[in-house]
Amino acid sequence: MAKSRKRRSTTTAVEWPTVFLIAACYAVWLVAGGLLWPAFPVAALIVLSLTVALQSSLVHEVLHGHPTRNALVNEALVSLPIGLLWPYRRFKTIHLRHHADEKLTDPFDDPESYYRALWQHEQLPGAMKFVLKVNNTMAGRFVLGPLLSCIGFFIDDAKSIAAGDKSIRKAWLLHGAGLAVVLPVIQFGFGMPIWLYMLVPVWLGHSVISVRTFAEHQWSEHPEGRTIIVERSPLSILFLNNNLHFVHHKSPTVAWYKLPALFRARRDEWLRMNKGYAYPNYLSLIRAYAFRAKEPVCHPVLRRTPEAGRAFAPRIRARNVNGLGTAPVPAEPPKE
Repeated sequence: MAKSRKRRSTTTAVEWPTVFLIAACYAVWLVAGGLLWPAFPVAALIVLSLTVALQSSLVHEVLHGHPTRNALVNEALVSLPIGLLWPYRRFKTIHLRHHADEKLTDPFDDPESYYRALWQHEQLPGAMKFVLKVNNTMAGRFVLGPLLSCIGFFIDDAKSIAAGDKSIRKAWLLHGAGLAVVLPVIQFGFGMPIWLYMLVPVWLGHSVISVRTFAEHQWSEHPEGRTIIVERSPLSILFLNNNLHFVHHKSPTVAWYKLPALFRARRDEWLRMNKGYAYPNYLSLIRAYAFRAKEPVCHPVLRRTPEAGRAFAPRIRARNVNGLGTAPVPAEPPKE
C-alpha cells in the first residue's frame, strides 16, 4: 500500500497539460520557421511572434515551480530561448523578488515596477522624460516596451558580471548555450536573417506580452489593491490565464489551467479582495489608455526624495531552496 501511495504521488507530481503545451510551443515554432516561412513568410512571422509570446508565458509558469517538482527538469524544458532576450535564471531571480506583494510598485524594491523615483526622474534629459511618458500609454508600451525593458537590464547585468557576480555570469553562460542552438536553427534551418527574426517575432512577441503587463499593477495604499484582474480575454491562453493576475499573486503555486476555475468559484470575493481593480477585458483597457497614460511616470507616494543608506538597495535576498538564483526574504506586510 505504501508503494502504491508513492506511485500515485509521483504520477501527480507532473502537470501534463503544461508539458504538452511546452512541446506544442516548440513544435509550432519549428513548423512555422521550417515549413511555413518559405511558402507564406508573413503568416510565418505572425505565428513565430505568437510562439515567442507563449514561450515567455511558459517561462513564467516554469519559474513558479511547474510542471514538475524538480527545478532543473523544469528549467531544461524551457532552456531553448526562442525569445532570445532574457536568461531564464535572471528572469527567475527578478520575478521572484517581484512577488513580495508588500513591495509592489516600489521603484527600487519591486524590480518590475514601471514607476520611477521622482528625484531620479528630474535628473533625466527632456527627451528621455518624453519617451517614458509615451511608454506609459498602451500604444507606447506595445512599441517601445520591449526595447526599454532590456536596455537597463543588460547594462546592469554587464556591470554586475564585470564586478564578479558569478551567479549572473552563470545565468548568461547558460543562456548563451541555448542561443548556440536557437540562432543556427533560425539562420540556417529556417533560412531567416537574424535581424528580421529580432525585428518581428522577438519584438512583436514581447510586445504582445506587454498588453498583459501594461496595467498589471498600480499604486494603492492597500497591497491587495495593486494587482489587476482582467476577467475575460481571447489572449488568456497566450498569457496562461495571467490576466487573472491577482489570483496568480495570491496563489503563485497554482497551475495556469486551474486559475479560471479558482477565480469563478470565488469571483465576488476576489474582486472585493483586490479593491475592485478589475477590467472586463483588454479591449476596455485599450479604449481607455491606447494613447493616454494610465499611470504617472513617477511614483505618486514612494521615493519622492533621496534617502540615505539602504534607500537605493533592493530588499535583502537569499539563496532560494533550489540554489538557482535568489529569492526574496519574506517581510511582514504593513499594518492597515
